[in-house]
Amino acid sequence: MFTRSTTVPEREIHQVLSNARRRRTLEQLRSSRGTITLRELAERIATIETGESPAPRNVRQSVYTSLHQTHLRRLDELGIVEYDENRKVVRLRERARRVSLYMEVETPFGISWAEYYRLLGVGSLFVVVAAMGDAPGFSAVDPLLWGVCFLLVYGLSSAYQLWRNRWTVLQLFRSSVHRVRR
Repeated sequence: MFTRSTTVPEREIHQVLSNARRRRTLEQLRSSRGTITLRELAERIATIETGESPAPRNVRQSVYTSLHQTHLRRLDELGIVEYDENRKVVRLRERARRVSLYMEVETPFGISWAEYYRLLGVGSLFVVVAAMGDAPGFSAVDPLLWGVCFLLVYGLSSAYQLWRNRWTVLQLFRSSVHRVRR
């Protein structure tokens, strides 16, 4: 089993994330709130894998079986999920937060968030300097307005990233509140 620590060894995280079905499982659990049934989880993953809704019955059954017999048991052993085999329900545990950090590296555009913010910063600097230097097209808009626009994009990007990571952020908040209460 696992210790009370919230950390999962890095080698275990890489092993968990090396399997596409486990990654999809964690993504689906993060997007659902609280507990999800094994059947619903299997249907969601089968739909993603086939691109059909509903997915063919044999695919749903195959996903259900592999989740039940292999993937959820492994994730439960590592303390990443809580899997009740009798009730066939699953929920994320606090330790999933560490794994989520490894999953949230890329934006929907296929680049890392760090690269995205770096490009946004360099781009905004270029545009503001171009506007201040009376470059054609850029100088038509006040440099301050350009700056405000880019700050708005930064803010919206951060809000979007927080929304995508809401489970992780909420769990972090809950655990810190719980520690303060002790």
